[in-house]
Amino acid sequence: MYLFDTDVLSHVLKSSPLPSLIARLAAVPPEQQFTSAITVGEMVYGAWHSPRREHFLRQLEERVWPNVRVLSFNRSAGETYGRLRAELERAGTPLAEPDLRIAAIALTNDLTVVTGNVRHFARVPGLRVENWLAPS
Repeated sequence: MYLFDTDVLSHVLKSSPLPSLIARLAAVPPEQQFTSAITVGEMVYGAWHSPRREHFLRQLEERVWPNVRVLSFNRSAGETYGRLRAELERAGTPLAEPDLRIAAIALTNDLTVVTGNVRHFARVPGLRVENWLAPS
C-alpha cells in the first residue's frame, strides 16, 4: 500500500505526465492508494499560488481527490512524529517539517512513501520509500 507525496500527485496533473507513472498508478488497486492531509495542504497551497488557480483546484477535485484516500495527522502519527523528530535531531539529520509529518503518517499506517524526494525520506529509520518519477 502506498502513500503518495506531493511531487507524485502534482506530476499527474502535468499536461504530459510520465507514462511509466500513469502505468504504475493504474496497476495499484484504488484501495491501496493514499495521500496525507499534509500533501492536500501543499497541493491546495500550490493551486492558490498559481495564476490558473481555478483550473488547478478543479483538477484536484476531479482527478486527484476521488482517486486517493486522505489520511489525517492523528494522535498515533503525532506520537510517531515526536519520536522520529527527536531521533533525527539527535543524529544530526533533521527532516523538513512537512516531510517528517508525511513519514510519520506512512509509518503509522504501514505504507510505502512514493516520492521523487527519496534522499530526504531515506533518513527516516524503517520507512519504505519508492521513486516512481525516476527515468526507467
